[in-house]
This record gives sequence, C-alpha cells and structure tokens, in this order.
Amino acid sequence: MADVRVTYDKTADAAYLYLTEPQASVRSARMYPCDPVDVDGMINLDFDEQGRLIGIEVLAASSKLPEYLLRSAERLDTEGP
Repeated sequence: MADVRVTYDKTADAAYLYLTEPQASVRSARMYPCDPVDVDGMINLDFDEQGRLIGIEVLAASSKLPEYLLRSAERLDTEGP
C-alpha cells in the first residue's frame, strides 16, 4: 500500500491529502470544488497540467475524515499531535 502524505491544521479544521510522489514538485493547474450540498461540506480536488488528480483539500476535516488519519497527519498548527 502506498503512503499518502496528509497535513492537518486543527485550528482551521482543514486537511490536505497529497497524491503525488513525496519528492515531486507538482503544481496545481486547476481546482475543482465539489458541490458542498452533495458532499455536506467543502472538498476541493486539485489537478495538474495533464488532468491528473494530485491532491484533495478537505474543510471541516474532523467531520469528514477518519480520526486515525487526522491523528497521524503532519500537523500545521501549533498544538502538535
């Protein structure tokens, strides 16, 4: 199973799932916001120049993602794990 880098800011309750190689420096060329009504929140999909999905931003992450994933995520806030 591949490792996916996940960052989490508890203060903002926002997480980001990186779907690229850890060493890769890939930039988002297009962002597609999922319909907030359909997903009951804000989830944005980032795509590269070739149309490949490179990342997923999840707002209100604590209500959308499993707790174990947020606990193991790289923390971006000052609270720590």
